[in-house]
Amino acid sequence: MTSFDYDLLVIGAGSGGVRAARIAAGYGAKVAIVEYRELGGTCVNLGCIPKKIFSYAANFRYEFEGAKGFGWASEVPAFAWPTLRENKNAEIARLNGIYERLLSGAGVEIVQGRAQLIGPHAVEVDGKSFSAERILIAVGGRPNRPDQPGFDLAITSDQAFHLETLPKRAVVVGGGYIAVEFAGIFAALGVDTTLVHRGARVLRGFDEDIRTHLTESLEHQGVKLHLNRTVDRIERNGHTLRADTSTGESVEGELILLAVGRVPNTDTLGVDRAGVELDDRGAIKVDEYFRTTCDSVYALGDVINRVTLTPVAIHEAMAFVRTQFADTSQVVDYDVIPSAVFSHPPIGTVGLSELQAVDKYDKIDVYESAFRPLKHTISGLEHRSYMKLIVHRSTDRVVGMHMIGDDAPEIMQGFAAAIKAGVTKAVLDSTIGIHPTAAEEFVTMRIPRASDS
Repeated sequence: MTSFDYDLLVIGAGSGGVRAARIAAGYGAKVAIVEYRELGGTCVNLGCIPKKIFSYAANFRYEFEGAKGFGWASEVPAFAWPTLRENKNAEIARLNGIYERLLSGAGVEIVQGRAQLIGPHAVEVDGKSFSAERILIAVGGRPNRPDQPGFDLAITSDQAFHLETLPKRAVVVGGGYIAVEFAGIFAALGVDTTLVHRGARVLRGFDEDIRTHLTESLEHQGVKLHLNRTVDRIERNGHTLRADTSTGESVEGELILLAVGRVPNTDTLGVDRAGVELDDRGAIKVDEYFRTTCDSVYALGDVINRVTLTPVAIHEAMAFVRTQFADTSQVVDYDVIPSAVFSHPPIGTVGLSELQAVDKYDKIDVYESAFRPLKHTISGLEHRSYMKLIVHRSTDRVVGMHMIGDDAPEIMQGFAAAIKAGVTKAVLDSTIGIHPTAAEEFVTMRIPRASDS
């Protein structure tokens, strides 16, 4: 009988890897996890958590400005970037410690170092070899840095979380959720911000009306939008950087942030030595049970490039462990995944966009509501909300819900469960709203928008 050092060796201590390691150990498996950086992965250290902290900080700008309408007659306080940065660092360090205690408490051995596959059942970490019956790759991804002239002069979101000082002017390149979130954060914190994007609107893949409303909102925040163009070259110009665009126009700033997608972290893993195949984007190919082209090696999370969201990686980890260690065959249902964009105002969305619904169904009805929230009729701020329901006409099922406005992510979480359960428009109509809230709009929309679909 062949023996191994571990039943499961996990490469990558992000959300998916940590969850898989902990739960597998709970089922009695001997588990090790390898990580060369801080525990918690991208989400904790360079993504969701620090970004949300920065988003909170940015939102205070508008809270202070709007407070005057409610009788709080004082000037907007001065903002201190070092205070925010250091308090963020302290919170991340606290979370790193929690992850260490969770793993150690579950009996998982933590191995510090950079791992490489050296065979179907073998991993080398900084010169030391380990064997495992199963190897799970959960190394996530990293910001994409295109091979364009001068792009090495720019930073990515990884560096944006650790800036020594805030620039007076910044250029954000990209139009996805990372780009619009950082553009909003910079602008709210007093940075003269320009966003350059190759499309006519930001957030490709989101519902078209949500995209339109966010594009308009960015302009209201003072973000200068340079759309329908690409950045072809970056050059240093004295103390500033200049980005030359495809239209012949140039934009300058002390800082240029590249937010043009992410790529899987597979280039240094040595996957070929275990017979693990990659797709044309460098993501690991897996089946529905997360098995790679090598029977003993598995992968999940951002490194497989299916749905690159932290809660999805955690769901994938649970399905993997239950299948492998609990004798329960389980696959992940990727339908109806809610998501949020922490822009200003934020976005919450679940289900199909209108265009996706038109492609999938014969007839749909669209309900929508655009309004100025009660709070901002007093605050005087030009913040508006927009909400949208998409209904499959023949079954009355709600197949998409979208919102941009205050508290949209919090509101959407509950409705996501309803859509997952197959909620119909009739059920929403029969639900009593909570007044006065924005959320009640979703249960009081009565007349569909005129449509040919």
